[in-house]
Amino acid sequence: MEFFQAIINDINALVSGPVLLPLLAGTGLFLSVGYKFILQRNIFHAFRMLLKGRKNSNKAGDLSPFNALMTSMSAAVGTGNIAGVATAIYLGGPGALFWMWVVAFLGMATSYSEATLSVLFREKDANGNYIGGPMFYIRKGLGDKWKWLAFLFALFGMLAGAGIGNTVQSNSIGQALEHTFNINPTISGFVVMAIVGLVLIGGIKRIGEFAGRLVPFMAITYFLTGVLILALNITEVPAAICLIVKCAFTSHAATGGFLGATVWGAIRYGIARGIFSNEAGMGSSPIAHATAQTDSPQQQGVIAMLGVFLDTIVICSITGLSIVITGAWKTGHNGAAMSVTAFESALPGFGQYIVSVGLVLFALTTIIGWSLYSEKCTQYLFGVQSIKWFRIVWVLLVPFGTFPFVNLEALWSLADLLNALMAIPNLIALLLLSPTLFRITKEYWAKKPETKD
Repeated sequence: MEFFQAIINDINALVSGPVLLPLLAGTGLFLSVGYKFILQRNIFHAFRMLLKGRKNSNKAGDLSPFNALMTSMSAAVGTGNIAGVATAIYLGGPGALFWMWVVAFLGMATSYSEATLSVLFREKDANGNYIGGPMFYIRKGLGDKWKWLAFLFALFGMLAGAGIGNTVQSNSIGQALEHTFNINPTISGFVVMAIVGLVLIGGIKRIGEFAGRLVPFMAITYFLTGVLILALNITEVPAAICLIVKCAFTSHAATGGFLGATVWGAIRYGIARGIFSNEAGMGSSPIAHATAQTDSPQQQGVIAMLGVFLDTIVICSITGLSIVITGAWKTGHNGAAMSVTAFESALPGFGQYIVSVGLVLFALTTIIGWSLYSEKCTQYLFGVQSIKWFRIVWVLLVPFGTFPFVNLEALWSLADLLNALMAIPNLIALLLLSPTLFRITKEYWAKKPETKD
């Protein structure tokens, strides 16, 4: 296992560092400038469009625009918001949170672009369901000469789910329940496997309904608890923000159980965990948005960017600020254990249960949401007949992440690598299709002057 992890880490250092990070940040910046930051400036318009899209309509699509967003957020709002933030701070120091904010701000434009193209180039499959995503806007938008790039995205997307959306999530569920309730992780894994299996039997519409009910509840509960912690420590918030910004641009020496971090470490792990958390640029969330009942690709794109805002700017900030304010980042704990320490120290006898239950629900919805992404990538490669077999394999993989011999750091390293390999083909496509994006986005805002803020 150590030899395998060393190889993964070496490949990660090459792909996730010099290749992915400049490409990811550069794409987000390029698109934001090309849109003249109109998306970030019109965040309230996005919320209005989301409220309008809460109900099913007679427009083409399988899910309401709201449930499409909730499905994408069910996959995005997961261990990255609790364990991922903590891991970023453990490896990169408090400054990593600043770079998570940066990648989220730019990622709003990236997420809009992905979802817009996904609806624009979506198709109906042999079962009558809508299907879309990077593999389709690469092939249809760029032409047959780029089919190899679409193939690579689908291949990496299919494989990525096993780590990013499945075993990493069940591993975190097992850890959280063992730490808080002393439940054997493997038992947790098999219980989660049963729940996931029951949901997947119902297909895309049951996934959408499940996400539409559970995601808002769990996100609001976690958010309100975090706000309570910040309110109880309100005098510490300014100092915490100053420390985060300072550590984003200066190296931080070892203190307490923290081993110290460089500026590059803050940038690298902040951006890497930011991607893992909000998935902007990975090409995963547009697969869910392709199912939306809408006749306006741009409008669904506007709704899609809220996923990045809510996931990272809101939920990840709650976790990160709580960790910094309470000093949990100095304890030497990593992953979910650090977040549990932060919440429990601020809310004794209560905080650990909020984090543990929140992590379990976040991770559970991620497993279900990501099943859709990997399934559609598998379907693109092997046809609709592969769906049944994919779901069986996906469900059987769930408990694997909770087995005693599974190494958490190895799982996270593999997840980071697969994130990168999945994102690169998608980011290339977004850059090549940017002229189309800039044109149709300009048309959208020109027709809706009354909705601008």
